[in-house]
Amino acid sequence: METYANALLIAIPVFIVLMLIELLYGYFKQNQTYTILDTVASISSGLINVLKDSLGLIVILVSYPFLLSHLSVLTLEATIPTFIIAFISLDLATYWNHRLSHKVNVFWNLHVIHHSSEEFNLACALRQPISNILGFFAIFLIPAAILGVPNELIQVLTPVHLFLQFWYHTKHIGKLGWLEYVLVTPSQHRVHHAINEIYLDKNLSAIFSIWDRVFGTFQEELESVPPVYGVLKPVSTWNPVIINFQHLYGIAKDAWRTKNWTDKFKIWFMPTGWRPDDVALKHPIEITKDPYAQVKYRTTYSNLFSGYFIGQMLFTVIGILLLFYFFGELTRIQLLCSGIFLSIGIFGYSGLMDRYRWAGIFELGRAVLGLIVAFIFPEILGLTIFPESILSILTTYFVLSFAFTFYFAFLDKGFSLSAVQTS
Repeated sequence: METYANALLIAIPVFIVLMLIELLYGYFKQNQTYTILDTVASISSGLINVLKDSLGLIVILVSYPFLLSHLSVLTLEATIPTFIIAFISLDLATYWNHRLSHKVNVFWNLHVIHHSSEEFNLACALRQPISNILGFFAIFLIPAAILGVPNELIQVLTPVHLFLQFWYHTKHIGKLGWLEYVLVTPSQHRVHHAINEIYLDKNLSAIFSIWDRVFGTFQEELESVPPVYGVLKPVSTWNPVIINFQHLYGIAKDAWRTKNWTDKFKIWFMPTGWRPDDVALKHPIEITKDPYAQVKYRTTYSNLFSGYFIGQMLFTVIGILLLFYFFGELTRIQLLCSGIFLSIGIFGYSGLMDRYRWAGIFELGRAVLGLIVAFIFPEILGLTIFPESILSILTTYFVLSFAFTFYFAFLDKGFSLSAVQTS
């Protein structure tokens, strides 16, 4: 976990710089693909995801070392050919895991966050799940285990393989000629994120596009069919925690409501979106039928309010980078408490972005709790390793956070559910 945290110390700033470059390029080309709220929501999704992953908050059902010890026929050394075999095996495993997420109801909950943005840019690449708390990915690595690919190579290549999927989340790069037959490109991935009927569940590959061509899931981007982004059942929230569990909650409600006992169990493993007939009739759900009539989710905000939630996000980024920098000096409990505290901050300010008053009360409580911890129990979050100047900055942050939150939640007349709009 510490190795992963150290990798993120490099990756997070690189991702931010690349997003800024894309944002500036769109501005100067007068073809902006970023909106403030959507971007903050995307980055916040990524932040809470890396917190969960770096803290190891997952229950491994099947591990790769277990499969390796029981299935290996060969024993491969860590040579360049073995690296290539490992990377190809990892890419094939990712394809099938990805396909499972698109095709089976309960597994879609692990992936819907990534498709939830109604924009398409580098920021939406950061929308990664926190609901994947059961680890079973190793099942798809059985071919690598049989070949005897060392576990160390899989561990090293897994984050590299994930980070290499960042660059193609952009609308500013067109088709890339012969590379379209080898690699997943921005054009192919625009298709994957689209809700147009012809594009649904297509282009599931991660790095090498050959898997889609071999297994029948490839679709070229068509000039006559401009992609429209998002999900068919819009999430209608900026809160990454709600998005992560919204689909699962919907399945659970349907399973409870249906009178058919077979359907109560079947719904979890049916194709994505399937609902029992009796529930679908009594409790219809709005689905986007015409992508070009899409109504995007928006909430109103002033310049002051946008400064507030951008500031909250930036403070969270700094907090996470500090957490990763001092990862090896903090105890397991301190890491866990710090990760939880940063995560509830994301939950709170993204709830405010949705203009919910409960989020204001939640954030006020977090600010008070932060002051109590900073002054009375600093060892809980490992704050004792920081100089007094850092603690002073932290105290100032919580005081300002309390003041601004109180204003937006209780004094700002425009702050209400009626401020939610679509456009």
